[in-house]
Amino acid sequence: MTRVLISSRYVLCTLVLGFVACSGDADLNRALDTITADDLLPDIQTLASDEFEGRSPSSLGEERTINFLRTEFEKLGLEPGNGDSYFQEVPLVAITANPNATLSVSGRGASSRFSYGDEFMAWTKRVVARASINSSELVFVGYGVVAPEYGWNDYEGLDVRGKTVVVLVNDPGFATKDEALFNGNAMTYYGRWTYKFEEAARQGAAGAFIVHETEPAAYPWGVVQSSWSGKQFGLVAEDDNESRVAIEGWWTVETARSLFAQAGLNYDSLKTLAAQRGFESVPMGLSASLTLQNTVERSTSNNVLALLPGTDRADEMFVYMAHWDHFGRDTTLEGDQIYNGAVDNATGTAALIELAEAFLALEQRPARSILFMAVTAEERGLLGSQYYAENPVFPLDKTVAALNMDALNVLGRMNDISVVGYGNSELDDYLTEAAAGQGRTVRPDAHPEHGSYYRSDHFNFAKVGVPALYPGSGVDHVEHGEEWTEQRNNEYLANQYHKPTDEFSSEWDLSGMIDDLRLCFTIGYRIANEATFPNWREGTEFKATRDAMMASGH
Repeated sequence: MTRVLISSRYVLCTLVLGFVACSGDADLNRALDTITADDLLPDIQTLASDEFEGRSPSSLGEERTINFLRTEFEKLGLEPGNGDSYFQEVPLVAITANPNATLSVSGRGASSRFSYGDEFMAWTKRVVARASINSSELVFVGYGVVAPEYGWNDYEGLDVRGKTVVVLVNDPGFATKDEALFNGNAMTYYGRWTYKFEEAARQGAAGAFIVHETEPAAYPWGVVQSSWSGKQFGLVAEDDNESRVAIEGWWTVETARSLFAQAGLNYDSLKTLAAQRGFESVPMGLSASLTLQNTVERSTSNNVLALLPGTDRADEMFVYMAHWDHFGRDTTLEGDQIYNGAVDNATGTAALIELAEAFLALEQRPARSILFMAVTAEERGLLGSQYYAENPVFPLDKTVAALNMDALNVLGRMNDISVVGYGNSELDDYLTEAAAGQGRTVRPDAHPEHGSYYRSDHFNFAKVGVPALYPGSGVDHVEHGEEWTEQRNNEYLANQYHKPTDEFSSEWDLSGMIDDLRLCFTIGYRIANEATFPNWREGTEFKATRDAMMASGH
């Protein structure tokens, strides 16, 4: 630990040259020294306790969670982040489709029927008791992408109003492994399922189905079944989400092959063509019908916002964020019914408190303001962060950057630290410089083709243009190396991730988490005292939005 602190203090003095005198190094070190495992552990243990009932949105567990956070932020001396309140209300709707639904497809002299769950999944985002498509013409639109920066438009010259589009998952870069196409093997946002449905809605489609394949989706069909069955949480727009397509869903690849064959088409050949420039959509000559009967429940959840006002540029904001929610309690389970979400994400939520305490230990407060934000409903589709991004309390053009903490390191110290979405923004440079002070290296996400950058809360900031950093935990353990770390991570994914077994453990080693949080503090401290605005790298899908925002001043 001594070696780390000495080297980090050296680099911190180097980093702050030009915007704070090195005589302030002692003040900075005192703040860093407040970040300790002894402080973190009780907060993680509290948040992950059975008393908090799995921290489900709009539940008794939420009430206990957000009140605990408010109390801790108040005790530290942070101001309410939403006027005179620490809370930002987030209107939610839970829509549960009756699983006794059948997809019927007719045309080309044949008719087919497919069963919910095993052969397709479907839902609606519209806040209605009944949603349907009736004899809706099926059109294969390849990857369903409109990306001007890549010169790609799968909908060019196509009118899909009233029709149902059939779309491939991921993007052409992944399909071809061509580094000159999109982002090569690394998934872009155009490859995410969320984008496919959004674009289909913008095009006026009545329905949209994505063809599932395990490799490009990065998860098996079982994940589709479990994730899109039961209650589907969403935000509620003023039009009750009528702007969304009526039916969204997935087909198994077996269902797709069957229907392409019914249409007299070869699925694999068309999939290959769809990854090539100049691909044109293919009417399938088939019509689909599906009706969903829904149970609709409205509720209100809350983001928690706590503010440390800046001294000289208080209108400019750096954001630390983490999601406080998990899956609550499942009364249908035998034995343990509580999804405690200890790693995911009691660790990140407790880290907000710890970082706030460190900033408040500074004798000289930062020039810019810092917002500590615990968001709701990440596990339900990144809904809390989406709501904030669409309804920001502080102007987005004054929001300098964001840093997201989700499922922090409980395995011990690492020689490296990973960045999910490495290469997207200049924030990588801040982390690289800070990590060098700990004798650590920065490496890209090991599996960029999985699209992990688009699967946590920072993405909603990126989507509206705000540069956002998502540090991982590193993979090269100081004592045990990479193979050991990979084995432990795989064990967590197989046995604890999104299961009731993700519980607090006295066997955790938080030394690596402390290293990581000191890096997170250093980055925020530097940005909060600078006058510059980090930006996206050239060629990223978010840079044009940020540039336009900054040019117009809103």
